[in-house]
Amino acid sequence: MTGISKLPIGLAFAAALLGGIAAAGAETFLIDLTHPIPTFKPMEGDPLKADLNQPWLDSKPHPTFDQQAILTISEWPTNQGYFDSGKLIVDEHHGTHFDTPAHYLNNEETMEEGGIAVADRHTAERVTVEQLVGPVVLIDISSRVQAELDKNGGNPNPDKAITDFSDASGNVVTADDIAAIADKLQDGAWLVMNLGWSKFYFDGGPEWDKSVYLNGFNHPGMSHESVDKLVQVLDEKNIQLAGVGADNLAIDSGEGNVGEGPNMDTNVWYTHVKFLQRNILLLENMANLGELTTAMNDGASCTLVVGAMKHTRGTGSPSRVMAMCER
Repeated sequence: MTGISKLPIGLAFAAALLGGIAAAGAETFLIDLTHPIPTFKPMEGDPLKADLNQPWLDSKPHPTFDQQAILTISEWPTNQGYFDSGKLIVDEHHGTHFDTPAHYLNNEETMEEGGIAVADRHTAERVTVEQLVGPVVLIDISSRVQAELDKNGGNPNPDKAITDFSDASGNVVTADDIAAIADKLQDGAWLVMNLGWSKFYFDGGPEWDKSVYLNGFNHPGMSHESVDKLVQVLDEKNIQLAGVGADNLAIDSGEGNVGEGPNMDTNVWYTHVKFLQRNILLLENMANLGELTTAMNDGASCTLVVGAMKHTRGTGSPSRVMAMCER
């Protein structure tokens, strides 16, 4: 299902978001980069637990750190009909979502010169609207990922001897990939990485650690070296990215996520350690990045727009994410 909207966009509105005046005759269009959030009725007798046997509409469980989203519908009658109104219980880091700088709080050993002190990390209500909108700089490694998957009939396998997405494999975002787009990076830009991985999002059921999407921590993402290279480029150019996004669980490669310890508590989540202290937002579980890649390869310039909740003390938020493009 394509995420591209064929509805026309008002040129004045598009120009405002794209940061310029739309040329006469220019085509403007939107691409939805958001997975739907499946919802379920609550368990009978336990309104805080999802009943996976009672999905709303065509909801299918997806991998998530917490339980599936619960939607309880109430009816408010009037003499002309009734209002349908629901109460939604959902984790902040559910589905397509963004991480605020306050999501990860570094210890003294991992704080770097110029990093934001833990006490000063922005929570959701303090993230500026300017940071939620910015030009897209794209990295596309989907063809490399697909070539590796083709070794196993197009399917990922946790065994790296069958499909290898380790940092050393080259089937992840590398330092060379960062160097190739370094000249395009600018203040306020969003670095978006098309891994070609979102097609596995709903495969494997609700248990995130057993899902095809996680693939036993053998999935593409940013290698340690690419993270370090991006930090180096930003420091050398003295620029501030708005954020980094990808169509995987947590921006890192699987190797970066799992780290060195079986309990995921030793040298893990490298992008979070490095980026959030620099006020670089993280946008995870993106969708339809193939459509975005096609549009930009066809000459479109695109601006990312993140529609996020503004809730007090929030560490992140499920988000409706779109690209506004012009060509």
